[in-house]
Amino acid sequence: MKKIYLSLLGPIVSFLLAGCYDLDKMPQGQLSSATAFGTTAEINLYLNQFYQGSVYVAGGNSTVGNSAIKSQSNNVGNASGIAFTDLNSDNMIGNVIDTRLAGQTALSNASQLNDYKLIRNVNFLIKNIENCTERGIEYDQCVGEAYYFRASFYYHLLVNYGGVTWMEDLLDPDAGQMQLPRNTRTEITDHILADLDIAIENLQAKSTNATMRVHKDVARALKSEVALFAGTWEKYHRAKNTPFFDKSLTNADEKINSYLQQAANAAKAVIDDGRWSISAGSPTAYRDLFITLDLSSNKEVLWWKKYDAANNIGHSVTRFLNQGGGQCGASASLVDDYLTIEGKPFVGAERDNAKKVYGQEFENRDPRLTQTICAPGQDLRPNGAYVFTLPPLNGNSYNQNTSGYSILKYVEFNTTYEPTIDGEGKSQAPAIQVRYADILLNYAEALAELNGAGNANEIKAALKPLRDRAGMPEVDFDREYNTEADYPFRDLDKYIQAVRRERRIEKAIEGTRLTDILRWAAADVLIVGKTPVGALFVGSNLENNPFYYDSNGSYSLIYDQASGNNLYLTGNPGDSQRYIVPFNNTNYPNGWQFKLDRDYLLPIQERMLSLTGYAWEQNPGW
Repeated sequence: MKKIYLSLLGPIVSFLLAGCYDLDKMPQGQLSSATAFGTTAEINLYLNQFYQGSVYVAGGNSTVGNSAIKSQSNNVGNASGIAFTDLNSDNMIGNVIDTRLAGQTALSNASQLNDYKLIRNVNFLIKNIENCTERGIEYDQCVGEAYYFRASFYYHLLVNYGGVTWMEDLLDPDAGQMQLPRNTRTEITDHILADLDIAIENLQAKSTNATMRVHKDVARALKSEVALFAGTWEKYHRAKNTPFFDKSLTNADEKINSYLQQAANAAKAVIDDGRWSISAGSPTAYRDLFITLDLSSNKEVLWWKKYDAANNIGHSVTRFLNQGGGQCGASASLVDDYLTIEGKPFVGAERDNAKKVYGQEFENRDPRLTQTICAPGQDLRPNGAYVFTLPPLNGNSYNQNTSGYSILKYVEFNTTYEPTIDGEGKSQAPAIQVRYADILLNYAEALAELNGAGNANEIKAALKPLRDRAGMPEVDFDREYNTEADYPFRDLDKYIQAVRRERRIEKAIEGTRLTDILRWAAADVLIVGKTPVGALFVGSNLENNPFYYDSNGSYSLIYDQASGNNLYLTGNPGDSQRYIVPFNNTNYPNGWQFKLDRDYLLPIQERMLSLTGYAWEQNPGW
């Protein structure tokens, strides 16, 4: 039997397993746990590795670093970070089509299951944590954090790959021990929820986020999210008979309702304890939440990550977005989903006429729209240095907008720190991990899925703080019910439709949309056959606008040319109305072609299948 090694420096573990272990690579050095984790100080030092995340996009095509932490990462020369994570969904569109949405992900694109490196690291801690000679609330907190992180890593695997193999031991990577089958997605979910119950039991209850570490309500929030994900995934994939529900279940309805009830209960526990609330007190409180550099006294934010650009801890979101560009843009689908200020769907002639004059469609709408997407007159740089007028469709490099709808959320337009404006890695907008709005949305959706009519008053009460903050009327399920022929959720129960829309609006550009599409099995109505579009161009004042032209016609937007195009539009020359298409869609005449029998899960690397002696099966369709 091969031994796994770890070097120690004095009493503190100095060599972490993340750098040496992979499921298909031999670790190096001898593991000795005789003196590891003797004090809570040592344990906390070890736990710190799990707080040093890069980008977490549940359901995303790739993962960098610690998948438990959402960060505003900074990849030099590329727009990256949580301000751009909705580019994998129907909320945002870049200048290059997303391969997963297009149905063009290849088996060769399969990524390493890096979460297992992190899982092994946390398992090492869990196996040895009783070496600690201390007992008390600090020790319990360490136990809770360990189980929380293991749950979060497995949740990431569940979202991306479905059922995987649950591992609690320090597995020797020889062929005999690696040949373990995949657990069902239900088994993995139940393990995750059990870990979260242990975390909830051990973590301290906090009424402040100042430590920037996980606590009891953060674990409750994740439990509500995991249970909601599992319940809705099983419900909707089963209803549409996709290959992705758990076929081993014999009591599916009972299990689905159990998950939904667990989601509601976990969220309600946070609500009932009353430690958190929705930020209010200002007409722009929603926008300000995402550019407040110190959230330590904010009662909405349960957990967050702080940046300090002066010490080279920053990102580049403001640099990319503060002239309305970022080589991305919001979709018309997102913009149109915001209700009117009266709380009615924005549809029909009202919508179509408003699009003819750029900016009018932002008027008399849910105020969260103009706190997320730029409207004419919005400052994007300090002291009026750049006031948004029209989207820079002709912008150069990262200052180009792709859809006609520029992103405002996360832009530090009022910064007093000069390097933030154009500096690489100098933006400081915080990375919010969990906020109270997430709790309310999870609770409302779980209630709607369990019994919308019976829970109508509770759903309205849960969503009321979000509506109040935005200056919107409270939910009226009949008034808001959208039955227009072009609305993808027109056939849904009115309670479920309302909470899904509220979730989309409140969480827009926060990187959660794809996960929602996946768990709702909704790619058939939201993605397949859809050509993602932005603002109306032909038929609006954007066409032939002096903003885009000088007296010689240079810098013009060129379209419908055999070559040299810099703008792509729907329809054909001569059509009275044509919308912006953010990328060259010549090769996508029929829109996105997400494969419904394949693309809800990502592929497993061939070497992973081989390593397990093919005890693991490839995901459906791959």
